[in-house]
Amino acid sequence: MFDERDLPDDLGAVRDEHAPGALVFDVATDFETLRPEVAEDLGLVVDELDPATYPADWLPDDAPRLLSRYAGSDFTIGMPGDGSVAWTRQTVPSVVLVKPRVEGSPDAFVDFLVAEALVEVGLGEPEQFLGFFRESYRELDDAVPLDPNATYQVAAALYDGWIGLHTRETFTEWPDERPPLGEAWHDAGTRIEGRLDDLPGEVARNETDFADATELACAAVKHGLEPPTPFAALDTSAYRSHGVEYAITWAEKTFEKL
Repeated sequence: MFDERDLPDDLGAVRDEHAPGALVFDVATDFETLRPEVAEDLGLVVDELDPATYPADWLPDDAPRLLSRYAGSDFTIGMPGDGSVAWTRQTVPSVVLVKPRVEGSPDAFVDFLVAEALVEVGLGEPEQFLGFFRESYRELDDAVPLDPNATYQVAAALYDGWIGLHTRETFTEWPDERPPLGEAWHDAGTRIEGRLDDLPGEVARNETDFADATELACAAVKHGLEPPTPFAALDTSAYRSHGVEYAITWAEKTFEKL
């Protein structure tokens, strides 16, 4: 199920710098969330399992089932929205998991996704947004008048953007220090850039869901692009510094204006 991935020199150097000792595996089957019995198989290839659990009262009553499961006692690896490469610090050492869906993608892009995961592992921040919002997730849920799944998507995007405010300093150095990874990071940003200009108009015309727009805008933040209003307020040092409090205030003010 888990085959250790050979890393090229650039990726090995990123691991050594940001996540020493982390293991990178190719996973045999695609997944959003690994079944608990499969996740526990990681115990065969790591030294220790340390499942994350969170208080049930951090979640609203209508929280998505998978989020409730993640907060509970099940050993939950991977959640919707993680993309083609997931990572966890619920193992010792930390683990990066490359899903089969990367097949057909350019090698340089896959290497960037793995490098991005290693940099995120090294931040020491929670692997999912619930560990970021903690008990304040209920406040975000109150501020976002969307269905539970859309609120989940907004929360995940907001956390992704906040992480991006920390990681992009590293990424911007890569064109000079690690050209293949830097070029892949730049190319990924270029694909996003053309979708930003009319994003507010698409939301206003109901052509793009607000949750999808938030996800795209926060991806732009990670790539050092300028997202449009109202998302530009997330590309600030204030958000980086104040995190959860800022995100909730942004959501409250944004939906007051919609």
